[in-house]
Order: sequence, then C-alpha cells, then structure tokens
Amino acid sequence: MACPNVSLSRLLLPGATSHSFIPRCLRSTATVSLRKLTVSACLSDMNPSSPTETTSPKAYRWKPMCLYFTQGKCTKMDDAIHLEKFNHNYLVDLHRIASEPSNIRPQEIDYLLVLDLEGKVEILEFPVVMIDTKTMDFVDSFHRFVRPTGMSEQRVAHYIEGKYGNMGVDRVWHDTAIPFKEVLEEFEKWMCSHQLWKKEAGGSLNQAAFVTCGNWDLKTKVPQQCQVSKIRTPPYFMEWINLKDIYLNFYNRRATGMMPMMRQLGLSSLGSHHLGIDDTKNIARVCQRLLADGALLQITARRSSSNPSNVQFMFVNRIV
Repeated sequence: MACPNVSLSRLLLPGATSHSFIPRCLRSTATVSLRKLTVSACLSDMNPSSPTETTSPKAYRWKPMCLYFTQGKCTKMDDAIHLEKFNHNYLVDLHRIASEPSNIRPQEIDYLLVLDLEGKVEILEFPVVMIDTKTMDFVDSFHRFVRPTGMSEQRVAHYIEGKYGNMGVDRVWHDTAIPFKEVLEEFEKWMCSHQLWKKEAGGSLNQAAFVTCGNWDLKTKVPQQCQVSKIRTPPYFMEWINLKDIYLNFYNRRATGMMPMMRQLGLSSLGSHHLGIDDTKNIARVCQRLLADGALLQITARRSSSNPSNVQFMFVNRIV
C-alpha cells in the first residue's frame, strides 16, 4: 500500500540510517493527518507565551524538537537543512519570568532537578530539567527513554503504542530507549558533570534537590522500578520536594496537578501533556514562577535511612 501524501517538513525525524520518521503507512489517512497536527519525533506545537514571561530580544521561530538529539543520538548535526527544520536546544523555549528582585527569596538549595516520570507498569521516560534557584535560569537537561526489562517484547510494543503512538514518537522511543539501569548510569555521569553528586561522598546530592509534582515518582515508582531492574534504590532518591505541597502552603490554594497550577498562574502550557519532557518543562516553569514570587522551595518528604520504605512528610498542610 502506498504511503499517503504528507508534508515531510513536519514528519522528518533524524536518527537511524534513513534519518527520517514516517507515520505507519498501513494506518488510516486520518491517523496520518492527526499526526501532522501533533508530535512527529518532536515536541508538539506550544501555545503562545504567557504575558508574565519575557521573550527573546531576537525574533524566535519555534521549531519542533529533535528527540533523537535529547537522547544524544542525532546523527545529522552537520546537515544545514535538518538544523533549520528542528530545534536542538529545547531550553530556548524556557524564557525567564519577569519578577521584582525584592520578591526573590534566598534558597537553601542551589539547584532544582525537576523530574516527571512516565509509565505506570514500568518507567518509559526519565526527563530532568535543572534550574538555578538564584538566577531562576534553566541550566541543563537530561532526557532518556527507558526500555522495560520485565515485560515481553509483544507487551512492550503494545504498551508503547498506547502511550506514545498518538503523539507520533513511538518510533524514536523504539530507536533510542535503554534499560533503566543504564539510564541511571548515564544520569549519574550527567550529575557528576555538574558537580551535583559524587558516589564517594555517600551518594547524596550536593546542594540540589529533586522536584516532582506529587510523591508518586520518587516515593513509589522509582523503588518499584529498581526492584524490577534488580538494583538498589540510589541514595540520591532519599528526599525530594513535592511541588503540590509547596504550592498549597505558599499560595494557600489547592492545585491537584500541573495543569491546574498553570491555569491558576496564567501560564500557557508547552508541548504535549504526558510526554515526559514536555511535562517536566511545564513543571519547571511553575517552579520558576514560585521562585519569582518569593516561595521557599524546601524538602517536603524524606525516607528513613534505616527503613527506606518509611517516608516522613515535612508539611502538616499537604495534598495527599
């Protein structure tokens, strides 16, 4: 069956030998048309910036993100046409929020590592965005797709189709995903490169803390995945900041998730909800807004060193 006539300007994807991503031709034309409107090996179209966000002094034309690049596997960095079509620096989307300098509060932590995992059975995506709490600048990012190890190939294929198929990024996931143990090894090297962590120093973070939108990511999912992957839960996952609790106690209003927070703060969302790297960007922007408004981002949950399954919550007023 011949492929439908689609626009390659939105569907080309760098990566394996052919450097192209074409939606599954055996699917209906309607599906192909839908993918042209969503994500095609890139981040989906972002909405206009909120009035509270500053813009770049130069005119910026948004381009879809090369997700092979975020995995460190783009092989077309010397291709001018490819570079013109795809963004290879997704931090350019994250503009600093204007604020009164008098509102900014000294923080006990120098860097925030915003994390939003994807995958209910096993972790499928591990994205992190790093923020400097003093300047509110976005410093760097780490992003890997994660290949399950406790599931059959057939189940994995079905799992990925259901999770990423409608976004058009199932191909890049299959091309780049690596086991969770390898993801952590690469993540530790990334943290070392920023002097955030040293194995010899006992394994805890250095003037940094993870930020999650809820307790599930680090309280529940990481230990479960470590058990499946037959590794011990790393010591740098012993404590974290639950943004829901910080938000509730600072603004004195409830927000049960990322999207309600953004609506209440007047922030437009970037990309596709439930694509981990996009959600991490948006959570990072909420963190940035909290910093700009004068919130203190402090540890809200900590595991017991003697019994890691026992988690102590620091705030009385919190969202369960």
